[in-house]
Amino acid sequence: MDYESKGEDMIILGKYAGFCGGVSNSVNQTIESLKKYKELYCLGELVHNSQVIKSLEEKGLKIINDLDEVKDNSNVIIRAHGVTKEIYEKAHKKNINLIDLTCPKVLKIHNNVENYKNNNYFILLVGNKNHPEVLGTISFCGEKSIVLEDISELEKVFHLIEQNNYQHIVVFAQTTYKESLFNEITTKLKERYPNRNILIENTICNATHLRQEECREISKDCDCMIIIGGKNSSNTRKLYEISCEYCSNTYLIETFKELNTTSIKNYNKIGIMAGASTPKESIQEVIDKIS
Repeated sequence: MDYESKGEDMIILGKYAGFCGGVSNSVNQTIESLKKYKELYCLGELVHNSQVIKSLEEKGLKIINDLDEVKDNSNVIIRAHGVTKEIYEKAHKKNINLIDLTCPKVLKIHNNVENYKNNNYFILLVGNKNHPEVLGTISFCGEKSIVLEDISELEKVFHLIEQNNYQHIVVFAQTTYKESLFNEITTKLKERYPNRNILIENTICNATHLRQEECREISKDCDCMIIIGGKNSSNTRKLYEISCEYCSNTYLIETFKELNTTSIKNYNKIGIMAGASTPKESIQEVIDKIS
């Protein structure tokens, strides 16, 4: 962990706070593409951070929600979360030039689930049903698949497995899913079916794992935690949930403007973690305001 102190107070900033490699690559490639193309569109928000999106829009990027919003032969970015199989097919029909900035780890998951689908496995995808990454991944899984959002839904999965007598089962995870919950789900699945072929593909990104572990350790050691990131960011929300388990004085903010210094001025040790889509400038602004 990196430490920055001022007087008797101490600020603890996580080493893994902020941009992950996939997000950094997406943002940098988008900036380079804006220099190359006269018109450039992005299908959905490139990353879940309003400050990053605003900066890219000011440079000329146009956000769209459907390929029907652009003409044939347009230049369209596929964001870091990835898209559905159907979007690739639609883009091909419209002769759209796709600039695929899907995180390499997500693309690998797409390829792997297709291989398991072709080998007649039942695919269990653990993640947020409405998250863009999950929507993209499940489209490659075929009919013998289901998304499990929370451990409370396990009975429904058990029923489906037993109803169809699935003997070969593989489990994948959204790359930003909470690892402790994923482990709990897979443990219960293996306990329920000790004699079935169950494969566990822990596809939680290593950066996510490190960030969550670091957040857990920092929150145990601080009397106040500040989590910085987009309110619609899955990985930021997981950091907030983890921090709340160990530190009751946890605040989730997008920018320094939301920070109420009056409410945190009496804390001696303040921990800071940030989601994978949070730029370093946003983190530094929070540190400056606290200092």
